[in-house]
Amino acid sequence: MLESLRKDIEKLISLYEAEKAERMRLQSLLDECKAENEARGKQIGDLEQQVNNLQLSEAFGAGADRAGAKEKIERLIKEIDKCVSLLDK
Repeated sequence: MLESLRKDIEKLISLYEAEKAERMRLQSLLDECKAENEARGKQIGDLEQQVNNLQLSEAFGAGADRAGAKEKIERLIKEIDKCVSLLDK
């Protein structure tokens, strides 16, 4: 009976060690996935910013006519300043 109990305890310890190793492996995998997810999120943010910049430059025609685009932006800024000054009155 004592020998049977000893074997059962050894078996439980062995199973525990196996589960512990599996848990550590899964935790490591989870950490890797979290880091990759964070990197992908940053990459998505950067790409979205690039898309926004391209859309803005296309809207002002900055690709072909930088001087014209600059003029449009300056006009918009003046218009915004005028609106702000009207709101301050």
